[in-house]
Amino acid sequence: MTTQQMTPVPDTGTSAPESEPAGRFTATWVRDQAIRRAMVIVMVLIIAYFSYRSARFGTLDNIQSIAVAAAPFALIALGQTLVILTGGIDLSVGSVIALSAMAAAATVKDHPERLILSVVVAIVVGLVAGAVNGFLVSRVNVPPFIATLGMLTTASGLAYVVGGGAPINGLPAEFGEIANNKVFGLQIPVLVMIVGVILLAVVMRRTSYGMRIYAVGGNPVAAQIAGVKTKRILFSVYAISGMLAGLSGVMLASRVISGPPNLGQGYELDSIAAVVIGGASLLGGRGSIWGTALGLLLIQTLNNGLDILIVPAYWQSVIKGVLIVAAVAVDVWSARRRT
Repeated sequence: MTTQQMTPVPDTGTSAPESEPAGRFTATWVRDQAIRRAMVIVMVLIIAYFSYRSARFGTLDNIQSIAVAAAPFALIALGQTLVILTGGIDLSVGSVIALSAMAAAATVKDHPERLILSVVVAIVVGLVAGAVNGFLVSRVNVPPFIATLGMLTTASGLAYVVGGGAPINGLPAEFGEIANNKVFGLQIPVLVMIVGVILLAVVMRRTSYGMRIYAVGGNPVAAQIAGVKTKRILFSVYAISGMLAGLSGVMLASRVISGPPNLGQGYELDSIAAVVIGGASLLGGRGSIWGTALGLLLIQTLNNGLDILIVPAYWQSVIKGVLIVAAVAVDVWSARRRT
């Protein structure tokens, strides 16, 4: 049996070509398409509603605000997508963000003239944390939930150790240029987000590495029989997730020009929500980068619109919780109908 036969095709959100063209545009066809593209429909309805309720929502400044707010979340959501596609989960990304941000802040405070060094330090810290997760999951066979939960606690504690239990303030104003400067009219975090989404989408759709990730998540035993180095794949996705969390951490620290040790708290839940809402299966083997991007954009648009309408934070949590459950329910229902 060849590798090509054993490797599942990534879920792109589209079904196989219809064998009966006459069946299109019937009530059944329309209903099926509505189910499969439920998140797109929900996104359009949310935008329409908030645009109707507030003239400020549809302005260019507000759209830019949504993009800037989404950028750091996008990086950890992209890493979370790779992990979830293998059937795992990374609960540590929020704490890794805090640890990386504190490391970057400490570096730039000691060496104000070396902004690039602070970025490198943050990325390396995130990469090391992700590599530890990957080693525990792939080599020691620790369940992903337990391994990353341990890293969540460890990284959170280390973030306070780096700052001596307090935020790192008094950073040079130049540190804010990392997140606030513009290139081609776009703020650097937004540009990094766009490049990251496109790059990973191409990797997952067009490279053997992407196919192997889907294979490991779809059926790890079959993938291993087919010659896929499952342990290497598992190690790599957690390392990438940690590295992206490190990059997200330095951008968030740059935005506020300080190093808060509690930065990133709860971000792991938002990253998981974006992946799930985007149509990925928590069992692995099904999902897409574009789906995650849509889920992330939906969450950030919802957050922005609710803030504009001055909806209390506790009601925002309720609404997001209902949205996540609804997204999973629709996804399961759609999968059953396709089967």
